[in-house]
Amino acid sequence: MNKLWTVTLQTYWHQVKSWSFLLLILGPFFIIGCSALGGAIGANSDSDSQIAVISSNKQVRQNFIKNNDKYVDSKIKTTDSAKKAVKKEKIDGYLVFETQKNQVKAVYHGASPIDDELKPKVKSYLQVLQSQLNLQQAQLAPRQIKALQQQPKYREVLQKNHQGDKLVKMVSLIIVIMVVYMVLLSYSSITAQEIASEKGTKIMEIIFSSTTAAKYFLGKILGIFGVIITQLVIYIVGGWATYRWALHAKITASFMHDNQVIINKILGNLVNINLIFLILGVIIYTILAAFSGALVAKPEDSSKAAQSTTMLSLIAFFLSSAFISNPEQILPQVLSYVPFFSSFMMPIRIINGHVGNVEVILSLAILIVSIIGLLIYISKIYQGVILQTDDTSFWKRLKRGLAYS
Repeated sequence: MNKLWTVTLQTYWHQVKSWSFLLLILGPFFIIGCSALGGAIGANSDSDSQIAVISSNKQVRQNFIKNNDKYVDSKIKTTDSAKKAVKKEKIDGYLVFETQKNQVKAVYHGASPIDDELKPKVKSYLQVLQSQLNLQQAQLAPRQIKALQQQPKYREVLQKNHQGDKLVKMVSLIIVIMVVYMVLLSYSSITAQEIASEKGTKIMEIIFSSTTAAKYFLGKILGIFGVIITQLVIYIVGGWATYRWALHAKITASFMHDNQVIINKILGNLVNINLIFLILGVIIYTILAAFSGALVAKPEDSSKAAQSTTMLSLIAFFLSSAFISNPEQILPQVLSYVPFFSSFMMPIRIINGHVGNVEVILSLAILIVSIIGLLIYISKIYQGVILQTDDTSFWKRLKRGLAYS
């Protein structure tokens, strides 16, 4: 047992301390960071695009600036200074508030139209000012003023299957399929090359003289499984930290607040039973990739070792993409119970809400039994496969390996 854990830890540290693992971990966070930086730069550039507000009524000017300070350069107070600032391109334009014949007016002067976000705010503010002026001119009694200030009420009653649910399902499905495929692709290649690099070396014969091939193979798989779990834990912790940061960061807070219900539902579809299907799917593909790596003729062919596993995962990926909108057809239903395909198909059915707990448990049970059975069988024939060094065809090596006992 000690030798099993020795192989496990050696494999684990060999992968974790590599540059490829570091890049694999940092890649998504780098992309998110670049996106956030781009958003920050965009926000800063937007904040630099300002106008001046001019009015003979100081209260009118100050109230508008107070509610729209990010759009306004409050230092400019006169028309002449505003014109000079526009010429020097320090501001985009200037807005003049005035009252003529009991009518409130706002005139914008600039080389380009006023900002699309600011324009409705100006119109809304004008409406408030005009309403206040109308009340002053009408000289109404307090009871009449109170009646005019009565506000309408608005509320929404949404059906269970509204458009937001469709968006949540579609985004969740795309993320699940892409994450499963990318993780499988990465670790299939890593595992196949890890095993293939040992092909034909004398050290394998020495290792097998001190421990069994089954323990060595199991140690390799457990080591790579540890790397997978490490990566997922880092992604979950880092993703949660990023989520909490986005809730309070200035450049993302408004977006997160407006779409928090949808975002929470998407996250709920990712961190649930679908995560277990992802992990089990990676494990079964990792075992197959290890077997493929052991079947190559020589270490130089390690780059080709993962081709069979990659092709199988590619087929599963395209099939799941094809049935993403129609997961209850007969083919995706059947494939949701088939190992190597269920990690793609069953999450699609779960997210669409067309599958019961019994079906999910049955699919999981089949997948777990398949992993255990495949692991036991390959560990028994592993020595005969890994020690083959003759440069024969792939099928001959496969036939000889399967016949080994």
